[in-house]
Amino acid sequence: MTAGQRARQLANLVNGTTLLGLALARAAGTALHQGPRGLVIASDYAWRIPFAGAFTLGNVVFCRIHAEQLLNRPALLGHEEIHCSQYAWCLGLPFLPLYFLAAGWSQLRTGNPGSANFFERQAGLAAGGYVDLRTPGKAPGSTGGIGV
Repeated sequence: MTAGQRARQLANLVNGTTLLGLALARAAGTALHQGPRGLVIASDYAWRIPFAGAFTLGNVVFCRIHAEQLLNRPALLGHEEIHCSQYAWCLGLPFLPLYFLAAGWSQLRTGNPGSANFFERQAGLAAGGYVDLRTPGKAPGSTGGIGV
């Protein structure tokens, strides 16, 4: 791991979001796997909320697929890894209300929670499975979101 990845891992441990992620993973009955760059993969997440194919809580990356499948999708894993860094930059739990405000703003502006969401744009819309509805010429009726 790089120094930055170690700093992110430590920051998310200290701010409590990784511990919260591990508690959620246990409650949801996911399988835990050591991922690359200090990430923990919580695979086979089956709860209905949130309605996403993958999401993060601290350095824990939740996915509805097997860990091996996520590891074979480096763009998606990289997208989620950027969200892990965003938790560290936002000092932990403040990331969540900031993210939901950005998603609401995006929904109002584009009809999609990701297209104009600062956090999703920074992580890479296409890598996360989102369609950029701010760009002309995209397919009508596209809703964006992670297609896993």
